[in-house]
Amino acid sequence: MTTTDREIMATEGIDVFYGSSQILFDVSVSVTEGQTMALLGRNGAGKSTTLKAIAGLAPPKTGKVRILGRELQRRRPHVIARAGLGYVPEDRQVFPEHTVEDNLLIGEKRGPNGEDYWTVRRIYDMLPLLEPLKDRFAGRLSGGEQQMLTIGRTLMGNPVGLLLDEPSEGLAPVIVQQIGALLRKLRDMGVTVLLAEQNMHFCLGIASHATVIDKGQIVFRDTIEALKANEDVKARYLAL
Repeated sequence: MTTTDREIMATEGIDVFYGSSQILFDVSVSVTEGQTMALLGRNGAGKSTTLKAIAGLAPPKTGKVRILGRELQRRRPHVIARAGLGYVPEDRQVFPEHTVEDNLLIGEKRGPNGEDYWTVRRIYDMLPLLEPLKDRFAGRLSGGEQQMLTIGRTLMGNPVGLLLDEPSEGLAPVIVQQIGALLRKLRDMGVTVLLAEQNMHFCLGIASHATVIDKGQIVFRDTIEALKANEDVKARYLAL
């Protein structure tokens, strides 16, 4: 795994509202190259909204969003995607009437600097369960298969940073283990990931760093090892 101090994606003091309700309060998160950052918190803490703010789906009213140092707050989602961000939504959003391989090809594009590392062949090598299903309609896949497909489709865009929203939610334990193994592979390859999760134990063997959010505010940021050792933060903000 290669990590550097180069910032890949960040928010700086963002406030996000849904209508008149404020959801995020002065949220700052920074993910540097090669990091797998876990954004942890209870249901409704603001994890998904933080990811949507970075992806341009919930534009902040104030504050900054940066991708590779470029300020992109309040820009359209497709502009942010072209700048190098890949977003795997919580509800997967496959194209149900298209085959697995068509879904992958729909996501195909070069990265912001012409990167073309991720191809269909490489996705099948990384996610071998998809290749036997390549001609199956995505709408007929299991939830776990759809989750794998959505991650593969996002990687086909050759992103410099990957947002993953609750990838383990609602999946059978064996599939959660497979998702975890995939994320460890991506980490070891140096892929930069911001992972929103309610399941702290899922993240412990995957993430290098952790940020904890509660009621729309950041309450902790450090290494995953420091979080493991901090019983107060775990009991106060992460215990179910």
